[in-house]
Amino acid sequence: MSYEGLPKGSGNKKLSWRDSIYFWEILRGLGVTMRHLLHNIFHTGEMPTLQYPDEKRVYSDRFRGRHRLMAREDGSPRCVACQMCSTVCPADCISIDGAEHPDPTIEKFPETFTIDLLRCVYCGLCEEACPCDAIRMDTGIYEIAADDREKFIVGKDFLLNNKTDGTH
Repeated sequence: MSYEGLPKGSGNKKLSWRDSIYFWEILRGLGVTMRHLLHNIFHTGEMPTLQYPDEKRVYSDRFRGRHRLMAREDGSPRCVACQMCSTVCPADCISIDGAEHPDPTIEKFPETFTIDLLRCVYCGLCEEACPCDAIRMDTGIYEIAADDREKFIVGKDFLLNNKTDGTH
């Protein structure tokens, strides 16, 4: 059976039994796997693995860590609840409820300020959008772990007391 325009026998080559079981191709693939395995066993000095609890990875100064809120001299947050950080956030992880500040020179303050660290993509847009430099991501804390999802939703008090670890 041939189609019009195609010469007879094109693509209809009968494979031998040895070629049809792909035995040699399977052996070639296993050879590649064994070569990589033996290379990794005998050349461990070339591996980029760190012994995690004992060795810490060194990050650049520009690397963004956990968020923190900056405070004024009186201890209140520098944030004026302008909603710019929550508006620019692509993950929609920042929520702010503003209220009138008791000090007449300050228009508003955040009554609640929460960040969902599980939704955050650590892009830094909130830091760039803030007109009063109230939010920063320079804590130097990169290891964020907890045993409950609720611990990843951090509030205003946590963010105000979230100091740098001394490396940045």
